[in-house]
Amino acid sequence: MDQQEKINILQRIVQMETVNDHESFVADYLASLFETYPNAKVERVRYRTGRDNLVVTVGTGRRRTLGFAGHMDVVATGDPQKWQHKPFSGDITPDFKMHGRGTSDMKAGLAAMVIAALELLDQGQPKDGQLKLIATIAEETTMVGAEKLTEAGYLDDLDALVICEGSGLNVSYTHNGDIDYEVISYGKGAHSAAPQLGINAIENLMVYWQTAKAELAKFDETDPVLGQLLHNVTLMSGGEQINSIPAEAKLSGNIRLIPQTPARLVQDRLEALVAELNTRPGFDLELNYLLVGDALPGDPDNSFVQLVKRETETIVGHDVELAGDTGTTDGSKFVAAKAQFPVAIVGPGSETAHQVDEYVDLNQYLQAIELYKQLTLEFLSGE
Repeated sequence: MDQQEKINILQRIVQMETVNDHESFVADYLASLFETYPNAKVERVRYRTGRDNLVVTVGTGRRRTLGFAGHMDVVATGDPQKWQHKPFSGDITPDFKMHGRGTSDMKAGLAAMVIAALELLDQGQPKDGQLKLIATIAEETTMVGAEKLTEAGYLDDLDALVICEGSGLNVSYTHNGDIDYEVISYGKGAHSAAPQLGINAIENLMVYWQTAKAELAKFDETDPVLGQLLHNVTLMSGGEQINSIPAEAKLSGNIRLIPQTPARLVQDRLEALVAELNTRPGFDLELNYLLVGDALPGDPDNSFVQLVKRETETIVGHDVELAGDTGTTDGSKFVAAKAQFPVAIVGPGSETAHQVDEYVDLNQYLQAIELYKQLTLEFLSGE
């Protein structure tokens, strides 16, 4: 495949508007690229209409199975007027950068893993094992795509996994988990001149906030790479009018987990806290989870992680440090697979993910294709 065709594939999927939905546009297109290859098994795993996960398997699987994973959804664009290039243009500038929402996070990584597989198929590879490409929905919100694929056993045959997140071709082997949650406080409306006739939902929510802050601070374990658990209240709303006692209020919080604090342990603490507060007069709190994903544990000395490091250094031409990622990937769901396998995170991207004028350096994108091909051959031929 020539360079222009590789760029065209990325540009085409960037131009597909998959803001937290409609991933089937990308899944259908990527699946079509494998239609002429009888040795490629293509599976669409539907969540609901317009939201298909895609799993493509090539090779025999007689020895090892290597997975590559990427997500097809992107975050919202914000105000399009603030973009120098239209958010879904896929414009290429003279400095050889492609601009558009999702170029860095993470359609460049997604396209690179697909093209790597196509070029290996053209070469009659892989001969010594199996390559599995996993393209998910909803990574930016609930990670339900990764969750459903994991539950269905699609990762149970993996011996190792590369998550093609836009890391700038830096390599990570561990990352934080994430709990996104909301607490709704139900009170009773009344005139502000007679507050004794109502129940102030905001005041009760503030009690929850301060109590939860103190309670979660008791998780004081420290990970040498990821640091400590973080808890932030990030959204709050309530009330209808300035001279009325608020009958309802809502708080949203974000918790960044480390391997030493599994999600279930933190959830148990939150649920016990809400249950205790609801025994108090006037309290009626409801706890809902929007996203729950464990931290991705990892070992920098793992042989696969070291292989990824070496091959990346060969491609980029300089030393690469192994690091932890403070963000969260589908790996938070993949860790629940029956198989226990090492994970490395490496892909083309820039620091503009989730920002206005997101872009990816196309030289880096082309390097990623070569990296994924070489990794596949090296890992599947190894012992």
